[in-house]
Amino acid sequence: MSGKVERQFWLFKSEPDEYSIDDLIRDQTTFWFGVRNYQARNFLRDTVKAGDRVLFYHSSAEPTAVVGTCRVTEAGAPDATQFDPKNPYFDAKSTPENPRWFGVRVRLIRKFAAPITRDQLRNHNGTAGMMVLRKGARLSIQPVTEAEWLAVHVLADVKPG
Repeated sequence: MSGKVERQFWLFKSEPDEYSIDDLIRDQTTFWFGVRNYQARNFLRDTVKAGDRVLFYHSSAEPTAVVGTCRVTEAGAPDATQFDPKNPYFDAKSTPENPRWFGVRVRLIRKFAAPITRDQLRNHNGTAGMMVLRKGARLSIQPVTEAEWLAVHVLADVKPG
């Protein structure tokens, strides 16, 4: 047994007017909150772990693109916004004893010098099969293969972090 921890790779979507890569540059670390899809929640609660790497993706933007990377520093924890009645992510059916929604803490690795657009992803052999490019694939938290992670870094012309 090598003791090596297997790292996983993810794509996290964020609308830049909600929280952008530049916000993460300013903050350096953030709790990824507000996910209200059960499949994405299950990834955050059960599968995403500290040490995993994340492609930061600007959705609902022009262009939609991978704009940088971050690393998960803390695994799934209850999303506090679900308990705050003044918050748009409030969930009246969720309680601190039985939370429904989870998030993770991430830390910036880097912002890419130029966004890696959907067209670039679609036209590169190493990224053409990514879930984010599939019709109807709207999940805000998506698994990414190690090969796709590495190919995005080739497109960005940077060493993987």
